[in-house]
Amino acid sequence: MTSQLNVDTIVDKAGSGGTNVKIGNTSTYVSDGGSVVQNTVQGIAKSWVNAAGNGTSVNDSFNVASATDTGTGNIFFTHTNNTSNVNYSLTGGGQIADTNGTGCFFHNVQGGATTGYQIQHFENATTTDPFKYTGITLHGDLA
Repeated sequence: MTSQLNVDTIVDKAGSGGTNVKIGNTSTYVSDGGSVVQNTVQGIAKSWVNAAGNGTSVNDSFNVASATDTGTGNIFFTHTNNTSNVNYSLTGGGQIADTNGTGCFFHNVQGGATTGYQIQHFENATTTDPFKYTGITLHGDLA
């Protein structure tokens, strides 16, 4: 026998309006078209960061504990909660600080560690910090 719960709002037991919803790794959702069922936890970003391009500060983040300037143009972002393996997907980009319109800009996001990931950015294959800010999102499995 299946059950169905129909409600407009879920609140905590005290009735204060706040709620904590826990979703297990077997939870699924139905696709936009209605014909495909996907795992909810697998589809959620496990980490994201918006940071100064020179590695001096994190503007905002989720599951990022710190940023370390590991060399000119290189920043390592340390996870708050590690990934279970290095088979994750990273997507990154940034806003260029150099507004003179010259140069070839290179933005490289590197994985390879369960403890975090690194960004490298260069202008004209040199070791300058051409990015005003950088942003990275991680999808994969947490430990």
